[in-house]
Amino acid sequence: MKTQMRNPTLVLLLLLSSQLCSVLSWKKDEFRNCNQTPFCKRARARKPSSSSLIAQDVAIFDGELTAKLFPEKTQENPDEQDQDRIKALVLTLSVYQDGILRLKIDEDPKLDPPKKRFEVPDVILPEFSNKKLWLQKLSTETIGGDAGPSTIVYLLDGYEAVLRHDPFEVYVREKGGNRVISLNSHGLFDFEQLRVKRDGEEWEERFKGHTDRRPYGPQSISFDVSFYGADHVYGIPERATSFALKPTRGPGIEDSEPYRLFNLDVFEYIHESPFGLYGSIPLMISHGKSRGTSGFFWLNAAEMQIDVLGSGWDAESGISLPSSQSRIDTLWMSEAGIVDAFFFVGPGPKDVVRQYTSVTGTPAMPQLFALAYHQCRWNYRDEEDVEQVDSKFDEHDIPYDVLWLDIEHTDGKRYLTWDRMLFPHPEEMQRKLAAKGRHMVTIVDPHIKRDDSYFLHKEATEKRYYVRDATGKDYDGWCWSGSSSYLDVLRPEVRSWWAEKFSLENYVGSTPSLYIWNDMNEPSVFNGPEVTMPRDALHQEDAEHREVHNAYGYYFHMATADGLVKRGDGGDRPFVLSRAVFAGSQRYGAIWTGDNTAEWDHLRVSVPMILTLGLTGISFSGADVGGFFGNPEPELLVRWYQLGAYYPFFRGHAHHDTKRREPWLFGDRNTERIREAIHIRYMLLPYFYTLFREANTSGVPVVRPLWMEFPSEEATFSNDEAFMIGSSLLVQGIYTEHARHASVYLPGKESWYEVKTGVAYKGGRTHKLDVNEESVPAFQRAGTIIPRKDRFRRSSTQMVNDPYTLVIALNSSQAAEGELYVDDGRSFEFQQGAYIHRRFVFSDGKLTSLNLAPTPPGQAQFSSECVIERIILQGLSTGQKSALIEPENQKAEIEKGPLLPHSRQGPTAITIRKPNVRIVDDWVIKLL
Repeated sequence: MKTQMRNPTLVLLLLLSSQLCSVLSWKKDEFRNCNQTPFCKRARARKPSSSSLIAQDVAIFDGELTAKLFPEKTQENPDEQDQDRIKALVLTLSVYQDGILRLKIDEDPKLDPPKKRFEVPDVILPEFSNKKLWLQKLSTETIGGDAGPSTIVYLLDGYEAVLRHDPFEVYVREKGGNRVISLNSHGLFDFEQLRVKRDGEEWEERFKGHTDRRPYGPQSISFDVSFYGADHVYGIPERATSFALKPTRGPGIEDSEPYRLFNLDVFEYIHESPFGLYGSIPLMISHGKSRGTSGFFWLNAAEMQIDVLGSGWDAESGISLPSSQSRIDTLWMSEAGIVDAFFFVGPGPKDVVRQYTSVTGTPAMPQLFALAYHQCRWNYRDEEDVEQVDSKFDEHDIPYDVLWLDIEHTDGKRYLTWDRMLFPHPEEMQRKLAAKGRHMVTIVDPHIKRDDSYFLHKEATEKRYYVRDATGKDYDGWCWSGSSSYLDVLRPEVRSWWAEKFSLENYVGSTPSLYIWNDMNEPSVFNGPEVTMPRDALHQEDAEHREVHNAYGYYFHMATADGLVKRGDGGDRPFVLSRAVFAGSQRYGAIWTGDNTAEWDHLRVSVPMILTLGLTGISFSGADVGGFFGNPEPELLVRWYQLGAYYPFFRGHAHHDTKRREPWLFGDRNTERIREAIHIRYMLLPYFYTLFREANTSGVPVVRPLWMEFPSEEATFSNDEAFMIGSSLLVQGIYTEHARHASVYLPGKESWYEVKTGVAYKGGRTHKLDVNEESVPAFQRAGTIIPRKDRFRRSSTQMVNDPYTLVIALNSSQAAEGELYVDDGRSFEFQQGAYIHRRFVFSDGKLTSLNLAPTPPGQAQFSSECVIERIILQGLSTGQKSALIEPENQKAEIEKGPLLPHSRQGPTAITIRKPNVRIVDDWVIKLL
């Protein structure tokens, strides 16, 4: 690259990067396993019933249950070492609306610990505290053969929480009956308290030439959590493995690692591995046919390791738990922090997601353009390259909305700058794209080049805004920029300062149509331990990086998104893509699954990765289409576009060492197939946008596991090759080359209509279908109505005023319903009521449009002149020839028409042509 060759430092960086390739590519011994991680090794070695805690001094204070946890004394004169372990812990139990139980356990500040343990700030919604139910009284009950009583707390109608005193245990149960979730039922709870180092004691840890000083010594926490009535557990992203989590310990499981939650820059990650990747969300959700769904969330940003314990793991423990319920046991281990845990009772899948996002926030409502297709590469070379790629999309009649620039667009990897040799006129370049309704995204990583002439570094140094090393100096690590420092984004004032840098005045060369990509924000440090920041680096108030690590990228993402909001004076929804992810990231933008590879297995594993992110709050996610590394053969690339068109976030991306792979470079036939896949996405944008609004209001993900819609069908519980888009579409990927057949399970009792042909298939069975290279199997569920836009434009922005098509798939009762949500697609005015929300209901031979948008006096209004120009009816059992539109009392013709625009199949679908009813109005269309 020219920018590298002009700067000797960058040449050295390039050489170092080439050497790092072998370090960063997946090698087991370059990352710590559990046996090399002392806190994990200690926790795994504990036996059931090793915890001897007893709950005492149970009372109500400030509307919460409070108690002290004391170890049971086993000898009258404990020695000095034992004294370190007998300090009381403070416990609080809080109850919140919708059946949410919060458990906090920490050291007692009155006992003067060496420092305050870290609690993760700014993740829980501020308004969540207003949902607390103030406890007025406690009841007691002697359970089973216990010598003393347990305390019972009302949780929700039909549910209660139990604090068992001796031995200490917390669980949620159905009132007077079956358990739902429990903590410390196996006595594995351990809380290593902070203390003063003894003479001669060794606290340092070493790995691969790096030394962690650990100035506060061991401070880990571990405990067991059990899910009752569970057939499978899910969640705890991010990793490239099956959707249903497999056991990691137990009879017949050899040499398995726990699921690791520690944000890392993993170069060329492998599939089918429990190893953690770029993000960590410590939320686990259980699901079973008998009990339904429940969830457990531990708000903790330190490294975490989680075992899913196989059946029989505790056969010799002597502990007796209810045998009438199936159960999955897990072991949670963290290096630091406190216990700040949430129990979600469900009982349905959507209930648990709603409960979780009421704590951490629902997904942000994106701009409409962000749901369309994004074209990216490391790197588009210069302005001429950008212009040529843009024009080629038009030449080949392929829509796209966003063109991306990777790190080479900057001046020597100085973010928020431009290489003026390659991009001399960035504002004009962006305006040319904007004239077609298109946008640009540039990359902004968290490592700031240590160059005294660089305005960001100079100002951050003067303000002392960087993370410090263990000695108190600004931390100096190595990344793309060479010698770099990292902002302490844990500090609100640093985040505010960073946000200001995205103003049009500060980000010279930017325009309002430019948006941002945060990469490397785990944070990635090429010369750091495990390619990340040392654990003993220091943040505000001397919080160690070990305590903050998994949330670092979250705070950087937050600050960047806030910057784009400030840039537009609060009138423009931000778009920021982040690689690192933590609980709450859904409030600030999109996530992608990182540096995947052009392999069929990576296409396959993208589905469970996206499903898992959605289940844990992150609706707006996707995988790099085509694979970031390697050169996909044309068939794989086509299949990836056909599947990726249904990802919530749809972007093609590639490494700079790969061959160019824009959609028109693989022959006319493959260009046509990719074009058709992208057209499908644009056609479905109204449906996707409606689903994103549902996610924004309820937390329910856009892309869903089949069991979220069919929770009692066991055949769906471990199916992660197919997925639902909302409640109406089912998509089955093709994951092998030269496939000619696909087995597709279609759940439920009603039929499913193949999207491309309209052929109906019965539900509740597996169908072996013939497939070809033109598309992947996709089906509309009988009983649903899907809104589409069928006119193809250059970008989604140019489609705003286009008419709609409604596709009605009738069920066995000749009924169906669906929704359409529309707003201005860019501002926050929808929060003041400026939107259209309609429900369409077909029954008794008529289609009715109902208003779901409240319009109180004084609220902002949004209107549209858009009309519905086609209504397609699938499964209609009668042969009507016309329709009557009320209240206009006008007739519309019913005839055969194409199911899809530009279809080669000819007119096969029953269609009401040009009813031209406005989407804002109430109306009824009767079949005659």
